[in-house]
Amino acid sequence: MKTCDRNLWSAKNVVVFRALNLGDLLCTIPALRAVRSRLPDAHIALVGLESALPILQRFPEYLDELIEFPGDSAFPEQPLRADAVPAFYRSMRARSFDLALQMHGSGLQSNGIVQAMAPAQWVGFVPDAGQAVPGRLLPWPDHLHEVHRYLALLRHAGLDAEDDALEFPVNAHDEEQADLLAARLGLDLDRTVFIHAGARLASRRWPLERYAEVARELAAEGWQIALTGSRGERGLANALQNHAGRSFVNLCGETDLGVLASLLQRGRVLVSNDTGISHVAAGVHAASVVIASGSDVVRWAPLDAQRHTVLHAPMACRPCAYDECPIGHPCALAVGVECVLAEVRRRLHGGGCQ
Repeated sequence: MKTCDRNLWSAKNVVVFRALNLGDLLCTIPALRAVRSRLPDAHIALVGLESALPILQRFPEYLDELIEFPGDSAFPEQPLRADAVPAFYRSMRARSFDLALQMHGSGLQSNGIVQAMAPAQWVGFVPDAGQAVPGRLLPWPDHLHEVHRYLALLRHAGLDAEDDALEFPVNAHDEEQADLLAARLGLDLDRTVFIHAGARLASRRWPLERYAEVARELAAEGWQIALTGSRGERGLANALQNHAGRSFVNLCGETDLGVLASLLQRGRVLVSNDTGISHVAAGVHAASVVIASGSDVVRWAPLDAQRHTVLHAPMACRPCAYDECPIGHPCALAVGVECVLAEVRRRLHGGGCQ
């Protein structure tokens, strides 16, 4: 590992390690915004997943480059491409980064990855308080929200980082394409409720038949229902409609992130699992009702409680790392349809459950 006494915040060539998915990346935007504010002329590269490219394109003022991470056996987000690993580290070392920011968890596995990149200096979390270094290495703050963790890391390193607002820019092209899609599908956004029943892990999904009941009840009250998701989640949306016994607008695979954000921004409310779309909604200041099954609510719930409701049941087994719950999914089943409906109605026209 190189040593260097230069001030951290005079760096000209910076790399951020965060090889995670959509919601995780959006929760890092306030920290990236603070870094760019301090280093307006630096080249800032993100080492992340290929799926991060739309985020990089959405935030060109904060990130200059995506370097695809080939994976690691300790991380579940993508399969390890072992044949690409040696070339990745050779390339990273050859670039001689002035500063690396480890923004990929507690550091138990990720610190070794950052050190192998051989930056002149690095800042990150450490899993044990005895490993702390003033101004550089911060013990993992398990009690903080994900947004606040990375702001705390930057403050530990001497940066002014207080602004925790999420953002998701929507441009004129997004709005134009959203308008065309809404017109083609007959969506009146002023009376549209979006429902997102998917999540990467099955343990994070509220039961589909309950989503179907919520959709059916709201449709009977005159609201339009639009189902969101990836192309691969079309089957999930079709199953929801079968459970409901009626058809809704199926947007799965019909939108990119910008178009989806524009639709959410002008719709009435999003009902979703605790997954990436809830952070998109927070970024465009769209109202939401989030059903958190298995996830760590302290870490991931939207920060603006005035605009977003998070429904969850306390369970000793939270947070859950299982794909399929081995004990019958009690955290999801404890959230009832009537409570979800009451919160959605409160967002739509007043009233609700506590």
